[in-house]
Amino acid sequence: MADPRRYFDDIALGEEYESPGRTVTEADIVIFAGLSGDYNVLHTDAEFMKQSIFGERIAHGLLGLAIQAGLLTRATQAYATLAFVGLRWKFKGPIRIGDTIRLRAKVVAKKEAAKPDRGLVTLQRAVLNQRDEVVQEGETDLLVERRA
Repeated sequence: MADPRRYFDDIALGEEYESPGRTVTEADIVIFAGLSGDYNVLHTDAEFMKQSIFGERIAHGLLGLAIQAGLLTRATQAYATLAFVGLRWKFKGPIRIGDTIRLRAKVVAKKEAAKPDRGLVTLQRAVLNQRDEVVQEGETDLLVERRA
């Protein structure tokens, strides 16, 4: 069976990807609160949040970050990733219950690593809601396997 992953050598500088949407639900927020242990009122107290600047509960920023990582796998064929090695990220706006987010990504840098069997790929990423507002953005560095 052929390896379905994309290697460092297969990835071109300037490639762009866009994922399908994914709606963030109340269940996502509740499960993430339990998984992370982050029960901050921003995410868990509907009555308190009615009086907040948001007017309602919002998703954890790190939940949005995690979802966008999964959305990349729906936007392009999986990379032969060895490790996630770097993150520069900004949380620009809230993700609300019922928002449908998607990922736009672009390969902005490729660099050979010290070891010849791998290389570093930098992706510029933007998480957009259904109104095309950027709610999170940044860059990620992935260590990707090279072809033998």
